Amino acid sequence: MEFLKSYFRELVSILYDMSPWLILGFLIAGVLHIFFPDGKIRKILGRSNTGSVVNAALLGVPMPLCSCGVIPTGVSFYRSGASKGSAVSFLISTPQTGVDSILITYSMLGLPLAVLRPLVAFITGIAGGFVSNFLEKKNRQEKTMSEVSQKSNNHRGNLLWEVLRYSFGTFLMDIAKWIVIGLLIAALIAVAVPDDFFAAYIKSDFLGMLIILAASIPVYVCATSSVPIAAVLMLKGISPGAALVFLMAGPATNAATITVIGKVMGRRTLMTYLVSIMTGALFFGLLIDYVLPREMFLNALHMTHTVHEHGLLPLWLKMSSGIILSALIIFGYLRKTMIRHKKSKKEFTNINKPTEMKELKLIVKGMTCRHCKMSVENSINAIKGIHDSTADFETGEVTVHGEYIDMKKIRDAVENAGYAFQGIKN
Repeated sequence: MEFLKSYFRELVSILYDMSPWLILGFLIAGVLHIFFPDGKIRKILGRSNTGSVVNAALLGVPMPLCSCGVIPTGVSFYRSGASKGSAVSFLISTPQTGVDSILITYSMLGLPLAVLRPLVAFITGIAGGFVSNFLEKKNRQEKTMSEVSQKSNNHRGNLLWEVLRYSFGTFLMDIAKWIVIGLLIAALIAVAVPDDFFAAYIKSDFLGMLIILAASIPVYVCATSSVPIAAVLMLKGISPGAALVFLMAGPATNAATITVIGKVMGRRTLMTYLVSIMTGALFFGLLIDYVLPREMFLNALHMTHTVHEHGLLPLWLKMSSGIILSALIIFGYLRKTMIRHKKSKKEFTNINKPTEMKELKLIVKGMTCRHCKMSVENSINAIKGIHDSTADFETGEVTVHGEYIDMKKIRDAVENAGYAFQGIKN
């Protein structure tokens, strides 16, 4: 019982510390989404040159996309004619950080890591992009994706409402599960792991980096939820360099991302992607631990937590932010459940009604978030003869309506977008 009480206190404390910065980060993410849509990004990355690699990294660092959400965007860039280098640069730099995670890093880990984190993401993205362009054959035939919609995001009406709806609706629910998981893991580590665990059992900082790297590559953790885990690990004795390795490799890699990149862009590009992340993580981790003064990071960490205890932000603001954020997440899941219930009820009501259009239910594997859902829907909707399509990223089911449904075109559109077409649902 005492363990549960300690766990709950630690969980609430971490939630209060994160919530004000998370809310601010979500708001900035919404502004970026509305005023910097995908159509504009494609124009900047459309050329196969060195400048596109740098532009891709510059765009990727502040972009609030997780490693699953960045895949359809990066694949779309490549299929639209961008070089592998610019696509890889974007795929590496984007999931490592974002405006929301930068603010959380500053809040929980201090200014040095908050500055280094986006800088490392930028450098590793450029390095991976340069290597990909160097390895790519000069006479590569430019590829296009005519079936995929290239329309920019057109937002009409109240821009403030659009920003808020994306910030605290779509984007929040994309990573809500991972924020909750990150909080739960951080609180568990804080309570269960002794304060001197890493100092007592892992004597070598480099060994600690290798252990963290091996554990981070196949497992998914988003850039934001990785911060509280890294903060607790540092408080338990892990080196700042090893913490940076976790902040880089955790968000940038997971089994699903590795599979999609290997299938769509080839094994050579996949190896470039993984080697760039692993090499960059270890290089900058060693730089932090053996070149830069460790006290700079540890003092910033302890100062941050001391300031939190004494009130960098007023307690009422942290408490209200925590309550608001929790309410938004709960409301989001309740709304999702209600929509799913209404949808199933509607399908049951109309099951015997005749329809002028042909309807098929398909199975598509690889969708993990709303960005994936939108990518699949846009790809299918752009096919001639298709009236509309609705994808459910949680079940992998896609409902397609059309006057004439060409399964080959649908398969090609889905696979060109980076997903696995499994055929018609039985």
